[in-house]
This record gives sequence, C-alpha cells and structure tokens, in this order.
Amino acid sequence: MSPLALKKGASRKSAYDLKNPLSETIETHTLTVIVDNEAGVLARVIGLFSGRGYNIDSLTVAETDHEGHISRINIVTTGTPAVIEQIKAQLGRMVPIYSVHDLTVEGAAVERELAMMKVVGSGEKRVEAMRLADIFRANVVDATLESFIFELTGTPEKIDAFIDLMRPLGLADIARTGVAAMSRGK
Repeated sequence: MSPLALKKGASRKSAYDLKNPLSETIETHTLTVIVDNEAGVLARVIGLFSGRGYNIDSLTVAETDHEGHISRINIVTTGTPAVIEQIKAQLGRMVPIYSVHDLTVEGAAVERELAMMKVVGSGEKRVEAMRLADIFRANVVDATLESFIFELTGTPEKIDAFIDLMRPLGLADIARTGVAAMSRGK
C-alpha cells in the first residue's frame, strides 16, 4: 500500500486479519496471591491495578501464616483474556510475591463471601423477609421492632440473589466482605 493511501486513512489490515470476537470477551477471574505480610505490599498490588486502569471487583486480605508472616490476597477482577494474563504476569514479577494462582482456570475452587443486610419493615414485609431468610439459611444477628440485620454466607451469586429479594422488602444497608477463595483438592 502506498504511503499516500495510508495518509488518507486506508488501513494496512487485510480482510483475513479480522479479530476473533471471543478474544475480546470480558471474563471474571479470581486470583490468589501469596505475599510477605509487610508494610506497603497491598498498596503496591493495588497500585498495579489502578496504574493500568484495571478494576478490582472484590479484595480480601489476611495473614495466613503468623510465624512466616505470609498473607493471602484474593482478588476478583474482570478483563479480556489478554488483560488477565498481563495482570498475572505483572503480579508474578513483584518482589514480595511468592505465587499467583488464577483459581478460575486452575481447576475446581471454593468461593465464599459474608454479607450483612439491614432490612427495615413491618407487617407482611417483615414476615416475608424472615421466610426468605430461612430459605437462604441467613442468620438474624440483630433484631428490633423496626428492622432485622441478616448475616449470609455463600457464593457471591447466592448473596446477590438474596439482596435482590430483600430490596422490595425494605433493604436499607449492605456490608460485604469480598470473596475468599481456595482451590479444591491437593
């Protein structure tokens, strides 16, 4: 193609270079990152995400080995397969990180989240909220004459479904821990 044609906005791409629509699919992945439990590590991990415009949907951090000062960071993020691979590669190059695991692709994993929801209501709405809480196995951790606070543990999808059912019944407030995840088996 001539330089003049390129100046006028013509593309160098051939009709055979069409993008694979599946490669641009946005996916949700759960990453587990094992790190030294020291000041600034979490800030550097989060900085990697924010500096490149990646979003964190859920984040949990806790020390898992007190003697070895090792922490586990669970991150739920979304992106194209290329973006997810880039995130994993960049995390793996950070010095205080021992390992990065993509639980979404490595096999079976267990994911759980804890949520507390305050539902304000009276009469039939109050009765219906209690009935649904029983079906979902939510615990009542606080009750007044005007409201309940329910505690529910389960998959994020289960918690989302419960929240959707509580909205018309007087859902007033929500607190969620974020996803804690671990691979199954050895």
